[in-house]
Amino acid sequence: MKIISWNCNMAFRKKAEFIFAEKPDILVVQECENLEKLKFPDFIQIPSDSFWYGKNKNKGIAVFTFSNFKIELLDIHNPDFEYVIPLSIKSDAAEYVMLAVWTQKPTNHDCYTSQIWNAIHYYTDLLKIENLLIIGDFNSNSIWDKPRRIYNHTNLVNKLIEHKIYSSYHVFFNEVQGRETQPTLYLHRKIDKPYHIDYCFISENLKNKLTKVEIGTYSYWTKLSDHSPLILEFI
Repeated sequence: MKIISWNCNMAFRKKAEFIFAEKPDILVVQECENLEKLKFPDFIQIPSDSFWYGKNKNKGIAVFTFSNFKIELLDIHNPDFEYVIPLSIKSDAAEYVMLAVWTQKPTNHDCYTSQIWNAIHYYTDLLKIENLLIIGDFNSNSIWDKPRRIYNHTNLVNKLIEHKIYSSYHVFFNEVQGRETQPTLYLHRKIDKPYHIDYCFISENLKNKLTKVEIGTYSYWTKLSDHSPLILEFI
């Protein structure tokens, strides 16, 4: 089972072949145009199902599945949390619950984390479920914490840990939040401006099934986006 999250930096129709070549079973794409604008080349594998959500037809969040996985928006979806989308992703062999994430900067302050912080409190019942994935572009890291701000990144991570939900990257590489050695974003595609802001948090039952975590290389992916894909494999 391979799951990938990638902020494609728009124009996904021109870049899909490169990420599809990684052969994901489930793919989450931020800054993706709506499905009506997508036309995939004939030579690449077509997803078995697709989902898109957004206000701007050129720039939303998409989920694509392969291996006969089907996507369903959960009834509890609250549009107030615009880009924290609760989904069921299932096939005959497996079923996952996903919060697909692309956090947005609020209008009244500069903390991206507030959206996902509020969302996990609203969707608190989902946090009890096995096979849970909270995955995407969080636009946050502990290096930007403001200690008096309740919804800073470290508090978010600790809140999820209380529910036995863990960052797959940090579990796999045994690294500390805010001290990541592998960036997922190169601001303005500059190698000297690296940040780690993309995550996949997983329920405890998935920790023992996690076999690989990989961040795409700067040299290859920077030609396509300012983000490198976050790639996970499970048994």
